[in-house]
Amino acid sequence: MRRIIICALIFCGLLAAVAFQQQGELAAGEGKGGSGWAPAVKPKPLGDETLKGVKWLIAHQHQNGGWGQGEESQNMGGGGELAGVPNVADTCIATLALMRAGSTPSDGPYAKNIARAISFVVSEVDASDPDSLYVTSVRGTRVQSKLGPYIDTFLSSMVLAEAQGQMPDDASKKRVSAALDKVLRKIQKNQRADGTWDDNGWAPALSQSMATKGLNRAVQSGAEVDEETLKRAEKHAVSQYDSSSGSFKSEGSAGVSLYATAATTSAMQDSMNTNAAKEKELREVASNSKDEKKRDQARNELGRIAGTRKAQEESRQTLVRQLDDDSFVKGFGSNGGEEFLSYMNISETLVVQGGPEWKSWDQGMSQNLSRIQNADGSWSGHHCITGRTFCTAAALLVLTADRAPVPVAARVRD
Repeated sequence: MRRIIICALIFCGLLAAVAFQQQGELAAGEGKGGSGWAPAVKPKPLGDETLKGVKWLIAHQHQNGGWGQGEESQNMGGGGELAGVPNVADTCIATLALMRAGSTPSDGPYAKNIARAISFVVSEVDASDPDSLYVTSVRGTRVQSKLGPYIDTFLSSMVLAEAQGQMPDDASKKRVSAALDKVLRKIQKNQRADGTWDDNGWAPALSQSMATKGLNRAVQSGAEVDEETLKRAEKHAVSQYDSSSGSFKSEGSAGVSLYATAATTSAMQDSMNTNAAKEKELREVASNSKDEKKRDQARNELGRIAGTRKAQEESRQTLVRQLDDDSFVKGFGSNGGEEFLSYMNISETLVVQGGPEWKSWDQGMSQNLSRIQNADGSWSGHHCITGRTFCTAAALLVLTADRAPVPVAARVRD
């Protein structure tokens, strides 16, 4: 009898290990470059709030696979005519939320919904011109007016990067990879010398953070991204934090400290996630290459990475100190899509290191989002970005940040 019990316990342990591995693969996936992604911490089970939110998103997906911005606050003027028009930005953030909930375009309970959404995004990208930064003909959405006119482009780089290695067949993989390459060419071609893309919108700093995240997620997935484009985006993020005063620059953040802090720390974190995957090879070249020029180049790169790491760690400490300040966490003063997106940025920054600071923030956010969730499973905004699609999807990305993709160079922590 004792032998049977021991065997059963071993078997259960094996099942748990396999389940966790599969959970990580579904949450993050593996890029075509073969480097792979995994959650930075052991993901918690999906809660009722998350499942209700996902159900709401599924119910509001359009037949063509896209999402519109959905119902807005009655206080918002204009934009109502676009509520039911599918657009790229809302579709991308909704798709990312479904992927974090445990599905890919080829596997999981929401696979068909994700595949349809990806097809919609790719169709929009395919129809766009080759040179401008636009990837859609839909103009004037609430998200564009608040985050900037190219937010669709930056969010599409994120979702296509995560999806390209997980499509159900070779034809769809090639289609997604081609669309991602087109988006990346647009981003690279239109980047300005200072590492930015655009100053339009109410809080373009948040759009800038999505651009930097998108570039880094793309290179982490194995896509070809121009090194100088990456470095300029990283340098700009570093420049937004003043280590001498321990403060973040407010440009492009509508004067809201939450937006500036979340955008900067998140952009630096994603840059460091990419850098971490390069360091081992760079150290090998710096120490052992017979080519002096290559050794010098590797040492210079390691020096640049060390500088970014220092700035990222200092900015992260400043962020953590501010999390006890309710006025900081409230952002503009009431919840809008900008707040939910900033919370996602903060969560994806803190989760990489894990530990008590991450756990405290995650627990507090989970309780807050549960408290303000609508009875139908959605979340609403009360200023600026008030569309239920964006707010619901961004809230879900906060709740599932422990499933966000991080290169395997960052080890899974308990």
